[in-house]
Amino acid sequence: MKGPAVIAAVTQLSFLTNRIQSIEISATLAVVAEAEKLRAAGADLVDFGPGEPHFATPEHIKEAAIAAIQNNFTKYTAVGGTAELRDAIVGRHAADFSSDYKPDNCMASVGGKHALFNAIQVLVDQGDEVILPVPYWVSFKDIVRYAGGEPVYLATDESHGFALTADMIERAITPRTKVILLNSPNNPSGSVMKPEDMTVVLKLAHDRGIYVVSDECYVYLNYTGHPFSAGCVREVKEHLIIIGSLSKTYAMTGWRLGYALGPAPIISAMQKLQSQSTSNPTSIAQKAAVAALSGSQECVERMRDGYISLRDKVIEGLRAIPGITCALPQGAFYAYPNVSHYFDRGGMTAAADVAHRLLHEAHVVVVPGEGFGTQNHVRISYATSQENLERGLERMRDFFASV
Repeated sequence: MKGPAVIAAVTQLSFLTNRIQSIEISATLAVVAEAEKLRAAGADLVDFGPGEPHFATPEHIKEAAIAAIQNNFTKYTAVGGTAELRDAIVGRHAADFSSDYKPDNCMASVGGKHALFNAIQVLVDQGDEVILPVPYWVSFKDIVRYAGGEPVYLATDESHGFALTADMIERAITPRTKVILLNSPNNPSGSVMKPEDMTVVLKLAHDRGIYVVSDECYVYLNYTGHPFSAGCVREVKEHLIIIGSLSKTYAMTGWRLGYALGPAPIISAMQKLQSQSTSNPTSIAQKAAVAALSGSQECVERMRDGYISLRDKVIEGLRAIPGITCALPQGAFYAYPNVSHYFDRGGMTAAADVAHRLLHEAHVVVVPGEGFGTQNHVRISYATSQENLERGLERMRDFFASV
């Protein structure tokens, strides 16, 4: 017979909806939670897990928020953000990518993830297919599933730097394809889609009535020398939704300010959904965002240069570990090394095992690749100090030498 505790747990779960039981907790948040337990017990961890800048929010942005508080700008705003903020978003995008969005093509949200969630919820219906290149950011598949959609996984080849081409996407399209979900620069691999390939995909989707949702949270952390946004291709705007974020660009992760650019009817539908969930983003964060977008962009250049230096350091260090291979990231601030050489050693049979032992034995926090759709990799965030990076790499070298 089942014990009372088991019966109670099963009974409790039976009250939950199918849609919430069909998704999983974020893999990165699960790693953060496990790391926090060790840290609380006194462990000295080198944390390569969280995907957030180690830089402080620039001073002029913080000062704008302080001024907002002092000036009592602490009330509700329009659901999709103030007119001032929406003007700043479209103005920044136009200046950097020659796009031509208007304020009614724009809305602000509580972080880029919120904008993405809104977009998928208003576009994807039960049984719709969403093409999802692999590796993918951990939340993509679950956001699609929550909407009732079916992810169609499209594998990329790490020997070619996880490159995604137009031909690959075209072969994955079926009559049920509703959305193509792109992420360039990519989290977790750091791959960057060539502008010519993205342009072909955008035009192909437009011609077939398929929507492209382009997650461009790392668009300003592009190291190829050729920054590119899907919004550069003006003629496909009817079937394009751009998801943006200030989190990575301006080191504002905790401020929770993202945005979407897209056709006015879709933006209106997203605002309707947002009006029944969070309403407007925090008023104070909106003032800070205006300062970030409208002020000097020197801080963005400085942080990008810092990430490139850290990237080169982590790739050199990882490739020096026998058996580990790692494609060169072309953007974002992640390395995605292949650790399968060490499977079947010391009881490790998957990336999750490697990540678990690195955490508990080497006190190095990484995120296992299973959360991103691959089995042989771990994700390392190199958004940290050079000293911390060197400490972590040394611990990893020692760990792998011992197994």
